Amino acid sequence: MSTDWGDLASLSPLGLMMSSRRQIVLCNTAFAHIFGHEIHEMQGASLAMLYPSQDEFERIGQRGLHVMATQGQYQDERLMRRRDGSMIWVRVHGRAADLTDPFETASWVFEPLSAVADAERLTPREREVLAGMAKGQTSKDSAKELGLSPRTVEKLRASLRAHFGARNAAELMARIGGLPG
Repeated sequence: MSTDWGDLASLSPLGLMMSSRRQIVLCNTAFAHIFGHEIHEMQGASLAMLYPSQDEFERIGQRGLHVMATQGQYQDERLMRRRDGSMIWVRVHGRAADLTDPFETASWVFEPLSAVADAERLTPREREVLAGMAKGQTSKDSAKELGLSPRTVEKLRASLRAHFGARNAAELMARIGGLPG
């Protein structure tokens, strides 16, 4: 039995996508479903439509470009925007075809983690700090990556704990991940 992209893509429970220059070239049904679109609506579209803001699209893109140029792959957890404007927490894995030009052609896997209540009310910086926490970053690590002071990151973490009614970072991550906290 021979298997092609269509067979493989339709069987995957995860969102699969190929991009070129941060535009969607191919995607599977699961990817389109995660974001509330039809496949034909997504092909050829800019990935910017899936980010909470243009600023986050650019900032995360620059961070991803740097990592992919040095390591060939990139992964994180982040909030992304669905067609209806609601936010969804996803784990993203990407691999570049060419380290000298990582965004020319890349393959991506998107795994929905959970719905985050009131995510629209988080600031872009809070979303970035939350993503850093999901990666296990310390406040110092996040501060360095985001170009902020560790004190600012600590204030953002405190704001996130208050927003989600969590006593500590572990409880916050459990709530974000949809686990009992």
